[in-house]
Amino acid sequence: MKKQLLMIAAATLAFSAPAAFAADHEGHDHGSMDMGHGDHSMMQMGAAAHQEVIDGVKATFKVMSMKEHMKGMDMPKGMKETHHLMVEFKDAKSGKALTTGEVKSKVIGPDKAEQTKDLMGMQGHFGADFDLSKKGKYGVMCKFKLADGKVRSAKFWYTVK
Repeated sequence: MKKQLLMIAAATLAFSAPAAFAADHEGHDHGSMDMGHGDHSMMQMGAAAHQEVIDGVKATFKVMSMKEHMKGMDMPKGMKETHHLMVEFKDAKSGKALTTGEVKSKVIGPDKAEQTKDLMGMQGHFGADFDLSKKGKYGVMCKFKLADGKVRSAKFWYTVK
């Protein structure tokens, strides 16, 4: 009896894993990138740096150190970026993930140096790496155009201690 239960459990796991993987990646555009972070979602890591609803879209921003972002992987040599900025968009009413569109972010450092990057689609969120190596207050501005074609923007302050 125990062997039968074990066999059923193993079969269930074996057959459900591909379906879970397909469901997790459904609706992603071809530009989405698998960053190889295993089963956990990057958006589940760390606390939100900023969250707001803009014209019916809930935007959740997170900033994490590259050490945390690349956990379990080798850091590329010569990488000057110190933090990963990510944003997740959801329909404010339904909670449905919005995973296609164009996202651009500008980060202004405490020394007034500017970095502007396109955020790439990655496993349900958009993200890019930035150099936040100086301590102090950073201004983060983000402009995005999702599938509905409407241009939205958000901005917030992030402090590196």
